[in-house]
Amino acid sequence: MSIGRKYHHQRRPNSSHSVVPIKPISSFRVGLVFSILCIGILGLFGRVAWLQVFRASELEARARSLQTYKTQTLGSRRSIVDRRGRLIAIDEEQFRLWAHPRYFNFPGDDPSQIRTTREVAQKLSELLPLPTSQLLKRIGNRSSGVKIFEGLDPEKASEIRRLGISGLDLEPYLQRVYPQGSLFANVVGFLNQERIPQAGLEQSLNKNLLIEEKTHLLRRSADGTPLPDDLEPGLFAKDAEKLYLTLDARLQELSLKALQVEVDKWDAKKGVAIVMDVNNGEILTLASTPTYDPNTYWEYSPVLFKEWSVQDLFEPGSTFKPINLALALQEGIILPTGRVNDTGKISVGGWSIYNHDRRANGLIDFPKVLQVSSNVGMVKAMSKMKPSNYWDWLHKLGLDVSPETDLPGAVAGHLKNKGNFVSHSIEHATASYGQGFSLTPLKLAQLHALIANGGLLVRPHVTKGLQTDDTTSYKSNVDLYRLLRPEVTETIRSWMESVVENGSGKGVKTLGYRIGGKTGTAQKAVNGGYDSGAKICSFVANFPLDNPRYVVLVVVDEPKGQHAYGSTVAVPVAKKIIDGLLVLEKIPPSVQKLKS
Repeated sequence: MSIGRKYHHQRRPNSSHSVVPIKPISSFRVGLVFSILCIGILGLFGRVAWLQVFRASELEARARSLQTYKTQTLGSRRSIVDRRGRLIAIDEEQFRLWAHPRYFNFPGDDPSQIRTTREVAQKLSELLPLPTSQLLKRIGNRSSGVKIFEGLDPEKASEIRRLGISGLDLEPYLQRVYPQGSLFANVVGFLNQERIPQAGLEQSLNKNLLIEEKTHLLRRSADGTPLPDDLEPGLFAKDAEKLYLTLDARLQELSLKALQVEVDKWDAKKGVAIVMDVNNGEILTLASTPTYDPNTYWEYSPVLFKEWSVQDLFEPGSTFKPINLALALQEGIILPTGRVNDTGKISVGGWSIYNHDRRANGLIDFPKVLQVSSNVGMVKAMSKMKPSNYWDWLHKLGLDVSPETDLPGAVAGHLKNKGNFVSHSIEHATASYGQGFSLTPLKLAQLHALIANGGLLVRPHVTKGLQTDDTTSYKSNVDLYRLLRPEVTETIRSWMESVVENGSGKGVKTLGYRIGGKTGTAQKAVNGGYDSGAKICSFVANFPLDNPRYVVLVVVDEPKGQHAYGSTVAVPVAKKIIDGLLVLEKIPPSVQKLKS
């Protein structure tokens, strides 16, 4: 048995305590410390006074230079929209990403630390559609001013900005975007890479589309927030005006698709479809093919950049016959109940003129002249008008002058000079059935609007004006100029209705609606003669005849095939357009048709 020992530790009290005696501080030391403090305070006050009195303006200027920045002008343009506000052209803000490798630094790094190009490239590859290897290749060994990427949207630019990497610079710029693609290219045109307008309304209305911008000096706080002092009233207000067009995107798309189907089917060279409001000249559709995408204009031939419906001439052929008959009625050389003897052939000035089918139709009235498209009947009817008077009328209609329109590049038609027209009887004769002179499709549509609206010559246009939600600052003028008596045009419309009911325009007949029309199939004039193998097929309609409102014109250039006529090539396009227009504009059926 082991016996433990118990040890007790007992603290022994100190036998003595150390006591530090308190000695008073000498007055000299207190005075010395106080003097030093006073001198320091006086120095600070003196420094402040020196800065405030003698260097205030210099320091204020330095502060303002750090706080002040100049706003950038990007050359903003107004948006373009259709009649219902659908976007056709718009500026989108995008960014270019530049790299300056000699300044690469990550957030939290020592300011003197320079990150490697690979480290930065690895972070950027997570946000850009480029692998690290390609980014490294783009940057190379250059130390500054390297363009890495272009076309960044604002959201992606914000993500890159949030990385906080020094040495990366985001440069804002504007890019013109055309959301409808090729749908309005022939009218609107495009801007090139330098934002210089190259075609269409972008070019012709450039001054109206440019937004006036000024550079401003703004002060901002450390976080970039603009400071409220010295701000001009309305500085941050944006120009909200847009250029409204008369065109309708839905009808334009429908028309272009219908036109493209027939152009492809007949392997034609080109085609155009126009829908015009006959009361004010507003153009709802101006579709042509082939066309191009203004977003990628560099992929297309410059030949496509012009709008041929206002810049190319053609001989209208039979679609001009209603215009000629209106002139004859206006002059009183024919009567609404008159007739002509169609012998199938007629000789004028040593030249033989035939009907298109070489058939004689006998004694026929003027509705029948249009129904069978009789060339001989037209020659005999118009031969009663003095050639000089006839030429004056063609000139008065504006065939040989550029039409007043806001469509860019519109050209004048071609009309023989008055001396030749009067002295050569064949000129008078061929003009009677729409050959021997030329005009643009736009001009032909304008003249048929004259028939539809009671004899008023309207100004065709595609712009409604610069508008905000409730104001208009730029307005297209609507010019009305009477050329024909209303009763004359009413008679012509009834004759054109007979073409749809009983003639070559049957293809556009629509149950419940009164529609007038005229087909045309003309040989193309080439080098002073006519190419028997090249035709232009056309069709023009006006409706609803109870209260005419629209003209629809379809022209197809050089369709191929033995059976290529206005009735087979152009009428199917017009039918689809008319059907679509009746629905889109909610046009009610004819009261007269419903009763019958």
